[in-house]
Amino acid sequence: MSRLHLTFEAADATLAGTLDTAAGASGLLLVSGGNEIRAGAFSGQAALAARIAAAGFPVFRFDRRGVGDSGGENKGFRKSARDIESALAAFRVIAPNVHRVVGFGNCDAASALMLAHGAECDALVLSNPWTIENDDAAPPPAAVRARYADKLRNPREVARLLTGGVNLAKLARGLVHAARPNVARTTLAGEMAAGLAAFEGPVRIVLAGADRTAQMFAANWDAADPRIARCEGAGHAWGEPHARDFLDRHLLEMLRG
Repeated sequence: MSRLHLTFEAADATLAGTLDTAAGASGLLLVSGGNEIRAGAFSGQAALAARIAAAGFPVFRFDRRGVGDSGGENKGFRKSARDIESALAAFRVIAPNVHRVVGFGNCDAASALMLAHGAECDALVLSNPWTIENDDAAPPPAAVRARYADKLRNPREVARLLTGGVNLAKLARGLVHAARPNVARTTLAGEMAAGLAAFEGPVRIVLAGADRTAQMFAANWDAADPRIARCEGAGHAWGEPHARDFLDRHLLEMLRG
């Protein structure tokens, strides 16, 4: 395995990419979320790419326009479809052994793939998709109820409640919020659902149980969707050892087809 750094063209911008080489005929296109560079937070995406390549599958990462080493103006995830498709084309050119590409994105990168109808990938793994239209939005009542249920199963939290270690006013406000009905699906979630419905390949949606973004997505999505897999106790970036193993397993399952 080797790691190659390169640039490629995406309409009016030159973008930077990184290829982790491997011999497999299936490859992973890793789309960065937010304004995160392709290495990821604390090099988490670089480490993920190295693990997947070591398992035999090449991985292509890139900086969206206006982010990291890429030129152009950053117009946000809603306007990133052309960048993703250009990265996919570059991946196929530089790794001609790849005949099938799995697109993977976390947070708004997952949303971007959904809005772009899969961006011409062959399969998708969508992690903690972003459906929040207001950054100040409160967690959905279902998520609050789930959090309180977890606390009641934890003897340490029960002891805090019984010994006065809990702010009762804050608890009361939380219980009032938890009792409310779930909110209607956001406009963004509706657009994402429509975009994903136009994608004909296999899809896996992986949700981190301790992540607010994932909780908001679940409140805006069909709870019976069989494509959803959850990892309890996992954070947004899948940094916990059990969460990392969970994510790797689902990515490798999709790459093996």
